[in-house]
Amino acid sequence: MTTGSETARRAVTTTPIGELLLVARAGALCEIHLPDAASDAPRETEPSAADAVLEEATRQLHDYFAGRRREFDLPLRPEGSEFQRRVWLALRSVGYGETVTYGQLARAIDRPAAARAVGAALARNPLPLVLPCHRVIGARGDLRGFAGGVALKRRLLETEAARRDMARRSPRQAAMPAVGTRV
Repeated sequence: MTTGSETARRAVTTTPIGELLLVARAGALCEIHLPDAASDAPRETEPSAADAVLEEATRQLHDYFAGRRREFDLPLRPEGSEFQRRVWLALRSVGYGETVTYGQLARAIDRPAAARAVGAALARNPLPLVLPCHRVIGARGDLRGFAGGVALKRRLLETEAARRDMARRSPRQAAMPAVGTRV
């Protein structure tokens, strides 16, 4: 997959939720494909090659799954409309182990009547986990769609909440997975 003369680089990393396909272009992370979304993965990328962004993204994702990272610090280049990018970047303000509703996110970007449009933008989030769309829930607290499936969304939210609560009790134990949590 190329955009102009920019060649996409890819890397596959194995995580507790399955294999993730990472795509970078021009020194920035552009896409993460979750296991259930593999059919949407780009087919015209170069084989894995040494790429600092992909290596750092892999390291940070592994730290996230090990409970050692709560925020990502990567150069990002999500490709979408101006509205979509606004929604996606607003996700960075949703704290680890916290949730917001589609309506709250719409209000956060000064589009209070755009909850459905926010949901549509989230459905196209090219960087799940890094731009944590799994932290957005329905107005009644229900779990709505997620590229990796609602079961994975629940698992991520439960794990984050358990680790957040454990960190409040004992910062030293924060990296240890909660009992009964598979991440």
